[in-house]
Amino acid sequence: MTGFRSMRFVMDLIERFKPKRESLTGNESDKQQQQEETTTPTTLAVVKRHRWPLILGVGAIALTGVITFAGHQYVEAGMANVYHVMLDDQEIGIVSDNKMIDEYKQQRPQQVQQKFPNVHVILETNGVTYKPERAYNKKTDDAAVLASLDELLVPQPVGVELKVDGKTVAIVKDQQTANAILEQVSAPFAPKGKETAKVSVLSASMGEDITTAPSELEKVEFVQKVDTNEIPIDPNELAKPEDVVKKLQTGDVQPAKYTVVEGDCVSCIAKKLGVTKQFIYDKNPGIQDDKLKIGNQLEVTVLKPTLSVKTTERVIQNQEIQYDTEYVKDDSLRVGVVQPISAGKNGLKKVTIQVTKVDGLMTEEKLVNEDIIDKPVTAKVKKGTKVILGEGTGKFAWPVVSPSISSTFGVRWGKLHKGIDITGNKNIMAADNGKVIETGYKSDYGNYIIINHLNGYETLYGHLSKITTSEGTIVEKGDKIGIMGSTGDSTGVHLHLEIHKNGSLENPLKYLNR
Repeated sequence: MTGFRSMRFVMDLIERFKPKRESLTGNESDKQQQQEETTTPTTLAVVKRHRWPLILGVGAIALTGVITFAGHQYVEAGMANVYHVMLDDQEIGIVSDNKMIDEYKQQRPQQVQQKFPNVHVILETNGVTYKPERAYNKKTDDAAVLASLDELLVPQPVGVELKVDGKTVAIVKDQQTANAILEQVSAPFAPKGKETAKVSVLSASMGEDITTAPSELEKVEFVQKVDTNEIPIDPNELAKPEDVVKKLQTGDVQPAKYTVVEGDCVSCIAKKLGVTKQFIYDKNPGIQDDKLKIGNQLEVTVLKPTLSVKTTERVIQNQEIQYDTEYVKDDSLRVGVVQPISAGKNGLKKVTIQVTKVDGLMTEEKLVNEDIIDKPVTAKVKKGTKVILGEGTGKFAWPVVSPSISSTFGVRWGKLHKGIDITGNKNIMAADNGKVIETGYKSDYGNYIIINHLNGYETLYGHLSKITTSEGTIVEKGDKIGIMGSTGDSTGVHLHLEIHKNGSLENPLKYLNR
């Protein structure tokens, strides 16, 4: 097209300089001829003389344009987009389509993982990149590039290192496996069937075991610090999940037995082995009334779990409130004679206790709240006017200033805890008027005091470090009788308080209110 236009231009130029006589009149023609002959003979002569060389030159130019255009079209037809594939800035080869590299980076790790189903494998493809280029007749080899990537990208097996207090316990397949193991370790100690926050209020009784009572789970955590980290591994290092669970739960401790010999008792064996009596009861539920037979073998395996589970629970119970008695003096009645005027009625309170356990064994209990449901009704009675020294009022005061309850009344792991344990100020005071009828030492109570309140009630104070009263002493409510300690079968400094009514055990919380 360019050559054609060039030729046309030349022809138009020649035609432009060609004389046009046909359209002129005779006089005009003669005049023009005369002008041409007189004014432009040189121009016309030049044009006529160089006409064909001019035509040939312009034609050459046009031909050159045609050839140039055709070559450009030919080259353009051979141009294509190609992609230089790089691995960590080193060229691997050239491919024809960048999409195949994107798909390779996405699919290749999945393909590799399928080949190793028992090990978690990582194939790092972030280093694979490509650079686009538009080039003429550039050779590409898609298959070779992909084959080179397969060879250069080496799969790396990885696992999760499970650490307890900074010490590696095992290496497992992945984080999901580690989480399942930790869940299996903690699951046995989480209360069953307590998913809802609403817990029914139970009636407390002497036979109720607080350690197994329905509760609201507040928190489950591990006592030790647990860490998990993903690390490169040799697949042979992977541990079986069931073996890891066993190791975390038992610490690889072997079973142990103790053979009863003459003179043994539960407390004696406990002290000999450095364990609690409760531990022996728990391991040997067949022990009845602390009776042991010579030659019997007791289970005394002390597990030392690598990972201990700590649970915090709330137990809610109903507890009776003992009514007070108002005495009306009557001079007409003999000394010691009491006649009822109006009956009393016990009240009811809802008690919330926070229980802490480690590996299912209760380590702490704390009274956190009391809500009065029904207030008690005070009884009224007539009483003789003659005062009897040491006679109690029937209304008990806390024997410790700033008291805090560390253990409540009730069954503990199959054994009855006969009173409550109180911490606070170390001075121990008489809970009501009475007469000290017994002091001494027993293996379970340590140093103890018993006060008879001469109205059917008796109180016992145990684990004292020092007794500051003596048998036969008349004491009044609030008098100091001893100092708090940890003597006898005690796990720490506290006061063990019992209340007996007409020879039967009573829950001290029935008489002591915040």
